[in-house]
Order: sequence, then structure tokens, then C-alpha cells
Amino acid sequence: MSRPEHIAPPELFYGDIEAKKYTSNSRIASIQAEMTLRAVELLNLEDEGPYYLLDIGCGSGLSGEILDEDGHLWVGMDIAPSMLEIAVDKDVEGDLFLQDIGQGMGFRPGTFDGAISVSVLQWLCNADKTENRPRYRLQRFFSTLFMSLQRGGRAVFQFYPENDTQVEMIMSTAMKCGFTGGLVVDYPNSKKARKLYLCLFAGQAAPGDKQILPKGLEGDEKPTGVAYTDTRIQNQARGRKSRKPVKDTNWILQKKELARKRGREGVPSDSRYTGRKRKPKF
Repeated sequence: MSRPEHIAPPELFYGDIEAKKYTSNSRIASIQAEMTLRAVELLNLEDEGPYYLLDIGCGSGLSGEILDEDGHLWVGMDIAPSMLEIAVDKDVEGDLFLQDIGQGMGFRPGTFDGAISVSVLQWLCNADKTENRPRYRLQRFFSTLFMSLQRGGRAVFQFYPENDTQVEMIMSTAMKCGFTGGLVVDYPNSKKARKLYLCLFAGQAAPGDKQILPKGLEGDEKPTGVAYTDTRIQNQARGRKSRKPVKDTNWILQKKELARKRGREGVPSDSRYTGRKRKPKF
């Protein structure tokens, strides 16, 4: 079976038909949710939230929906207009940008607390156009991403490298741009469940801080029967404690303010009752 990046550039491959097929496929949505949850876990965020995250190659917003469930604020960028149109139709919470990540990003330094990316990074290794030089595009991408992250922040990429040469090219370019870190391999002994995550550290938050590369999940298979869109079930299946809820009053106020800035109508007014739990009905 041909790899998608060998068929056509992403903005052409994910046209209207393919974008709808991708988004409506329940199996793809489940796998995307699983990998997004794992990527967020590898970011090693503290319990206090929400965090401001960058979703690189956000597509139609499948990963963004998981970030919403965890209570985070996010910005998504993608090169495929058809994918972003679906995200707009779904009225996703994140801000969306049509952007070729190989040309770099123009965010202010230290904008984001972290970044995630699912099934995107390998596209930068493909010279699908005469002017596309993989090493230059990777260098431009990683250098601008490094500037966009707060010091000590992390970027986690789930990706499907074609060979070891691609892995070496990606990692060496990232290190030259200032990142540290390495590969995290989940279920290394399973052909079906094995996943690669590139976990990068954007410097240190404070002098003396140590960034420790997380360990991959061991075993031959991942937990089965897990509803990956529910983080509590996910954590229980892996034997981890559930995170504290972050959708408190401050989170609600931030969401409402963001909606007002976007010009949305019908945003409820703030009051002393905002975020309060309702009493049970008798």
C-alpha cells in the first residue's frame, strides 16, 4: 500500500472527498484520540490548567476535540483547506490557521505552553515539489517552533517515518535548532500497536532544571476495549490517576472571553453564578 505522502502533496491529497472520509471514519477518530491523549500525556503538564497548546497539522479538529475535553485552549494549523473547512463547520473551539509548516511559523516568542502533532511530521521529509527541500523545510519548521514555545515547554510528535534515514534527519535537524529530547517508543514488540513519539524539550524553564525523557509503554499490545475519548477510562486502563478537572470558573470565563473576541453572538454574560455547580433537583 502506498504511503499518502507519495501520492500527492497534503493540500491535494486531503481534498473535499478524502477530508470527509477521514473525519467520518470512526476507527480513524478512535486512533487519533488515542494518540492525542498519549501526546498530551508526554507533554507532562502539571495539574493546574488550562494550558495554551499548538496543534500542528490539526486537520478537521479531531485532536482539538480531545484538547477541549481536557479543558485546554489551543491553536490549530494545517495546509489542507478542505480539512480546515470541516473544522470550521464543526465550530471547533480552537483558532485555525491555513499554514504550510515547512515555511515556518510567525508566532510571538514564548506563545505556547506546549505543542502536539499527530501523523504529520513525515510529510516534511517528502520532496513532493521541486522547490521543497526536506532538510531546509525541517530546519525552518523546528527553528520557528522553538521560538514559539515557552522555555521548558515540550513538543510531542507522533509520526510514521519511512526509514531510519528519515528519523536521523528529523532528530538531527531538531537538535541543531536548539531542542533536546529523543524518541519514545510505545509497545516496541508489537507490529500493530507500536508507535513512535518524538518528544522535544525547548530548553529549561529555570537554571538547573532537568528534562527527563519519558519511558515508552511496555508490553506487546495496548489496553483493549478502552473508550479513548474518555480520559478517565483511559487512565484507569493504564493504571494512572485521573487528572483534576480544569473546567473551573476561570476556564469558563476564558472561553467566554475568547468567544466574544471572535464575534460570536449569544455568549452569556458573566455573573457571580458563573461556574457554580447546580444543586441537585428533588
